[in-house]
Amino acid sequence: MSDSTTEQSVAESDVCIVGAGPAGLTAGVFTARADLDTVVLSAGESILRRNAHLENFPGFPAGVNARQLLEMMEDQADRNGCERRDARVDSVSRDGESLTVRTTADTTIETESLICTSWADTGYLDGIDALEMHDRGNKTYIETEDNGSTPVDGLYAAGRITGSPHQAVVAAGDGARVGLTVIQDSDVPFYHDWVAPEGYFTDRGREIPPGCEEIDDKERRQREHKAQEVMQSYFSDSHPEEPTQHPSVVDN
Repeated sequence: MSDSTTEQSVAESDVCIVGAGPAGLTAGVFTARADLDTVVLSAGESILRRNAHLENFPGFPAGVNARQLLEMMEDQADRNGCERRDARVDSVSRDGESLTVRTTADTTIETESLICTSWADTGYLDGIDALEMHDRGNKTYIETEDNGSTPVDGLYAAGRITGSPHQAVVAAGDGARVGLTVIQDSDVPFYHDWVAPEGYFTDRGREIPPGCEEIDDKERRQREHKAQEVMQSYFSDSHPEEPTQHPSVVDN
């Protein structure tokens, strides 16, 4: 990402993601791992923090503290190259071949691809006339194709903001799918995000496809050991934060 200074800070990115919940963070992991400069914007905490105990997310047989899971997802996004910023998006406009994302934090981001995951805020998209929306009750949703694309070139949406079920694992999966759509629509050579054992491709006389990696037994054990260390550090103690109560609930 490159920065310059005019009337306000201006940054350029390949991908800008609005929203840092399961959908946005997962999309960011995929795009960043594909070597696309990825910035994730967050304005306030994810609704996932309201969950008392998350019991249907794969990989956690007895459930998991939702705030712990979110912090782990943030860590994973950071480790894979995402840049996370605290900033509320004020407006989005099309300027030539790029999209201009203006924030209330005195920062403007020029991006090739914008992924909207900001449940339940869509007001910043009011200036994009070609975007199709629909209302359900007091909520507004973005209409997308099955792959998360919209009629606006370079603009995508994932997660609850598209009307998908309000479940963390669904949002994460939707973010992954849309992240892959962005990669496939970009100029980045990409086949599959996969770490394979040494020889999986090369011992069959094949080149390692773009996005894939072969590792030997020593490297595999090192990565496994690191993964164990990181997971143990997260679960050595109880998470200190309490669930966030619904804003309509009045404390007595």
